[in-house]
Amino acid sequence: MGQPVTFTKMHGLGNCYIYLDGFKETFDESLFPNWAVQMSNPHTGIGSDGLIAILPSVQGAAKMRIFNKDGSEGKNCGNGLRCVARYLFEKGYVEQAQFPIETASGMVMAVIHEKHGEVVSVTVNMGQPILEPEQIPMVTSVKTPVINQSFPILGDAYSLTAVSMGNPHAILLVDDITHAPIHKLGPELADGHELFPEGVNVGFVEWQGPNEARYRVWERGSAITQACGTGACAAAVALILNQKAKKDESILLHLDGGDLNVKWESETGNVLMTGPATTICDGIFYTY
Repeated sequence: MGQPVTFTKMHGLGNCYIYLDGFKETFDESLFPNWAVQMSNPHTGIGSDGLIAILPSVQGAAKMRIFNKDGSEGKNCGNGLRCVARYLFEKGYVEQAQFPIETASGMVMAVIHEKHGEVVSVTVNMGQPILEPEQIPMVTSVKTPVINQSFPILGDAYSLTAVSMGNPHAILLVDDITHAPIHKLGPELADGHELFPEGVNVGFVEWQGPNEARYRVWERGSAITQACGTGACAAAVALILNQKAKKDESILLHLDGGDLNVKWESETGNVLMTGPATTICDGIFYTY
């Protein structure tokens, strides 16, 4: 029998992670990548999209480290942020309904929304989108933001809008998401394509208007997931850049796991995302 590790499993719109409480226990963080692979396995583990460690932080209420199901470390996760915020609030690690969380891509402000003493949703300020190709990073001769730019991929031409929300996203606007080439382009672009040497999350968005869209995603390191918070933010930004929607108006995005509301503020340039966070279970996992 291996090392016992206490965990909480939570999900944001079906995007589920195993959460470890670094306020109660001290972990050897070098083991996190291997634990993520073990715990994410649905047959020999718990089953999840990855592992998130909630750790003490000097700068914020907590620090969040994200590991995908393949063991690779991510920089940010919108659904994970909402779950971490709820966990911190309900465990009493924070006293106020608004507090900062440290991520690998910077500080994120979270706001808890309650009704009758229950947490009903969480808003996270995802900051300003990054549009410069070299900062995403994206390798292209295009020096200006990539907005609906055509690129040859697997023998065809596909138009991409590139956005980083702390992690990179390639967004494709499609007429019918049920026929979007997610299984074709997802694995091709996500992990090491020449356009995105550090990988990219590949999102497909169908504008349904007004201020409403359908979104699906293939995440690097995790394949298709029920939801991606940073991807939903990137999709909203892409819709605005492509003049489908407007800043300062909330966009309702329908993901496989449920709905998120996203607003890109013109005054601050920040993207705000609001959605649920749900606890599934607590338990003990024996590593191997």
